[in-house]
Amino acid sequence: MRILGIETSCDETAAAVVEDGGYRCAILSNVIASQVDLHAQYGGVFPEVASRAHVEAIAPVVEQALRDAHVGWDDLDAIAVTYGPGLPGSLLVGLNFAKGAALGKGLPLVPVNHLEAHLYAHWLRTEGDGALDDATPFPMLALIVSGGHTELILMHDHGRYTYLGGTLDDAAGEAFDKVARLLELGYPGGPAIEQAARQGNARAFDFPRAWLTGTHDFSFSGLKTAVLRTLQRFNGPRPPRFFADMAASFQAAVVEVLAEKTAQAAKAHGAQAVLLSGGVSANASLRTATRARVEVPVHTLPLILCTDNAAMVAAAGTYRYRAGVRAGWDLDIEPGLRLA
Repeated sequence: MRILGIETSCDETAAAVVEDGGYRCAILSNVIASQVDLHAQYGGVFPEVASRAHVEAIAPVVEQALRDAHVGWDDLDAIAVTYGPGLPGSLLVGLNFAKGAALGKGLPLVPVNHLEAHLYAHWLRTEGDGALDDATPFPMLALIVSGGHTELILMHDHGRYTYLGGTLDDAAGEAFDKVARLLELGYPGGPAIEQAARQGNARAFDFPRAWLTGTHDFSFSGLKTAVLRTLQRFNGPRPPRFFADMAASFQAAVVEVLAEKTAQAAKAHGAQAVLLSGGVSANASLRTATRARVEVPVHTLPLILCTDNAAMVAAAGTYRYRAGVRAGWDLDIEPGLRLA
């Protein structure tokens, strides 16, 4: 069984073909057209620019995915597409293309939740120490951490989830972007801050941690404000490595909260494994800190599968397709879609 996945929820135009390989799916192709250079001048994603870029890129990206996989439309069993959550204009481009292709080629259409797709990136066949073991039992705890989402989800089985908690304000990735802009480090903020932090002292600034004791929720708005206030106090000559120390101290505060609250949730709910997903899960300090605190195996992904991609959509679509999930032609986008 071969599934074409299409992903346009934010600023990545992506298409991929995966093949059902039993427990995990084999990636036959995974094509991503990035818009980073377009949005760098704004310090974040500009929605209208993103949707227009998707319109220009979607057809060539899908065609490239089919070529790279050495398959034609007749070799596909279904098309899986992200229909939410995400930016409305961006979602519409991918969904309408997928609906048109499915109708024109006589293929089933499988709707995929973008957050679920991030989880199912772990069900792609990958190599390395972080790869999911075929024998890993449920329940699993997923930390989905990206520019738009910071959520703890308990996965009881395929397709069965409980929402445990999430950010009450800024997502972790959003906070990285905003702080990187304050520190003039560039966009996207996550990699920029991580790189700067390597030269800094994480104890140079005592930034606050919002523990929200008794919950599995997160808050990063106060931390972001603390960075701003610190910058305002140092409006004259700044010590050597000032910005590196700021980046390292900020990163340490975010990572400590994410890792500790993930460990607490895993223990409280009897998770047998932890899945790190989303763009911020590429952060090396977060991976190290989570493994140090969590008592069960922590599974990570190759960097290309942390950020938005279509292979994860196709993997989630494979499991949905097996379960008999099909969408009608009235399928519409759901920008605020939740997983649980």
